[in-house]
Amino acid sequence: MILRATLLGLMLWGSTATAEIDPADAAQDAALLLEQAGIALSEANSARDRVRALTATVQAFEAGLAAMRDGLRRVSTREGQLTAQLRAREDEIAQLLGVLQTIETSEPPVLLLHPAGPMGAARSAMMLAEVTPGLNARAQQLARDLDEVTTLRTLQEDAAQKLEHGLAGVQKARSELSLAIANRTDLPKRFTEDPVRTAILISSTETLDGFASGLAEMADGEISSSSADISGRKGGLSLPVQGLILRRSGEADAAGIKREGVIVATRPRALVTSPTAATIRYLGPLLDLGNVVILEPQPDTLFVLSGLQEVYGEAGQVLPEGAPVGLMGGAAPEIGAILSLSGDGTGTDRTETLYIEVREGGSPVDPDEWFRTDKDG
Repeated sequence: MILRATLLGLMLWGSTATAEIDPADAAQDAALLLEQAGIALSEANSARDRVRALTATVQAFEAGLAAMRDGLRRVSTREGQLTAQLRAREDEIAQLLGVLQTIETSEPPVLLLHPAGPMGAARSAMMLAEVTPGLNARAQQLARDLDEVTTLRTLQEDAAQKLEHGLAGVQKARSELSLAIANRTDLPKRFTEDPVRTAILISSTETLDGFASGLAEMADGEISSSSADISGRKGGLSLPVQGLILRRSGEADAAGIKREGVIVATRPRALVTSPTAATIRYLGPLLDLGNVVILEPQPDTLFVLSGLQEVYGEAGQVLPEGAPVGLMGGAAPEIGAILSLSGDGTGTDRTETLYIEVREGGSPVDPDEWFRTDKDG
């Protein structure tokens, strides 16, 4: 039986190239991330800054769920490769096993006979002695492959429970984060918004340009000056949401429309944060852009984020870097939908889009000048 397993190992030898990241390790690391996020959620209630703690917790859950999706995709791909390789060689393996069966059922004296006499038998024995170590190595590799298949299938079977806990955890963390933000009273304010002036400005403008140029009219009184300067961080800011760049500045969409900003594809209910310390100049519905958040990180510079479903905070508040400003829309995926994506790595689960525009001195500039848009999350 050992010899049969050895030959099976020989047949599968070409299919066992090690990936850069082991699929089983990737899935297990993802499960650990979700477990750690669950622990962080339980500790967030006692944190001195609950908003900061819950923001980190939501991001940890999002990272863990994303890693779990990727891990399951790798697991599914790896198992499929092993299975396909074995099935492709079924006939060859069956023939070899038939020969082995004949040899194993023959009487020992017959095995010792050789057409060339004792000398031929001796040479055959020497050749077998040279081949055996290699065959044993292949048998050990096969055993590892079979163990890997078992591990991969076990991981897939356990994935549903881990995903269920992760999805429940991130939903709870988002709810607690929304409540913590609503109760927050420690943020400084540079101005107080006048809702009447804001409504007049919205109704009297038809473009983002026009609205952005009239932002100063929304304040009830003077807007305190700011000496903030982040020009030294140009090109190094992280995107405000985990996602994939769908379209860059100036690229036409399917309808031939070109925009000044970038469009990022995100997963449903993804958390959007301020990429740097900034003042909220506006948040709420605007034109046909959906919910919009306009941040001012330094004088004469605006970050416009549109397409959110929920927005956090108040106009005039000065946010610390990494503070949550809202959530993307869409429905949280069911476990079955996530598992069905385990073999897909094309980003089809990123169904929401966030539009990011940067304006300097009243005019739009390429967001690539500010953000590391080559880093997809």
